[in-house]
Amino acid sequence: MAEHYAPGKSGAAATGEAGTTVEVRGPSRASMTGHGTDTGTESDGAATQEAVDLGLQRLEGRKTRWYSYVTTKDFWVALLVGQVLALCITGTNTFSSLLSQNKVSIPAFQSIFNYILLTLIYLSYTLYTYGFKKWARIMLKDGWKYFILSFLDVEGNYFTVLAYRDTNQLSAQLINFWAIVVVVIVSFFLLRVRYKLAQCLGILLCCGGMGILLASDYMRGINNYEAADALRGDLFALLGATLYGLTNTFEEWAVSKRPVYEVLSFLGFFGMFINGVQAAIFDRESFQNAEWRPEIAGYLVGYTLILCLFYSVVPLLLRIASAAFLNISLLTGNFWGTIIGVYVFQLSIHFLYPIAFVCIILGLVIYFLAGSMLGESKKPWLGEHQERGVAGVGTAKWKALREAKKLGADVETAPAAAPATERSTI
Repeated sequence: MAEHYAPGKSGAAATGEAGTTVEVRGPSRASMTGHGTDTGTESDGAATQEAVDLGLQRLEGRKTRWYSYVTTKDFWVALLVGQVLALCITGTNTFSSLLSQNKVSIPAFQSIFNYILLTLIYLSYTLYTYGFKKWARIMLKDGWKYFILSFLDVEGNYFTVLAYRDTNQLSAQLINFWAIVVVVIVSFFLLRVRYKLAQCLGILLCCGGMGILLASDYMRGINNYEAADALRGDLFALLGATLYGLTNTFEEWAVSKRPVYEVLSFLGFFGMFINGVQAAIFDRESFQNAEWRPEIAGYLVGYTLILCLFYSVVPLLLRIASAAFLNISLLTGNFWGTIIGVYVFQLSIHFLYPIAFVCIILGLVIYFLAGSMLGESKKPWLGEHQERGVAGVGTAKWKALREAKKLGADVETAPAAAPATERSTI
């Protein structure tokens, strides 16, 4: 994804989130000319490095204590968004269970509607924003990267569903921990992420909470039914978890450098075709044998809407936090699933469930202890001054520009009208 540089000048403008422009009135320096990001669409065409440096210096220069970030709005937004996503996963699992109870097993086909909806929403907006020629150039230059992202996502979903068919749910859930390991390893070696002690302890505590939850299921014999083909199912679960971990890490990298709508438009576009081919090959017989009743259509609609919401919100958490935080946040999904199961499937709650939930939440809090005021929004692969990043909602660059706006003596808001400026969105 190529970087785009816009001409810098004294008093250069930095477009903000809503199409307004931050004008830096400090002294001009040749070394501080405006560095945009990749083919600049998210305000970076005119975002001067001087404004970003000013904001970053202000944010990182604040006197902090070991718990300071936990008291910020950003942390609580990340925590809340993580639980919203966990609820989304619970919702999609619930609708999948309802489909299964009605003898409808079409794992590839039921996901294709999500990719179609993502394409309708985000590709339409991308074409409106870029125009067809620019979109086509991006397709030719970076389309292969988005194809890989879509392929990993589609196959991760597919093999995870296959795993639940062949092995028992308890075994599949245990193997899903591997996704967290994959994210940490790939982020460490490829993205140069360095984890602090508090983050490692937070991840371990979250996994411990999930272990308590699974242990309670095992003691009661829940989700520990006899597997149809345990070895094959476990291998599918391992492959699915690996693909999920790679997808989350790749997407975090992508949305830190590109507008969210662009990433989701290509994810939906390629995913629609990849998933469609798989559905035509593997779900054809199941589709023909399914009993199509009005409630089945309702379950598919519910599944699609919730999954589309999940895909739309994930990039925000990946920008504010990280793929690792996303994965440990989703561990509470089993707890929320049990709460829903009490009312939908008449399940009972074991006394260890609340304890497990508290452990996971405490792990999420500990994960962000001893961090800077930027949390994980400052990505190491974007450069010390985030010069290779996009100034989209939730990014460190976006926060820096907002902070620069608050410095009335040095920064003021002006209409966005610079020739090289492109309007900021998400």
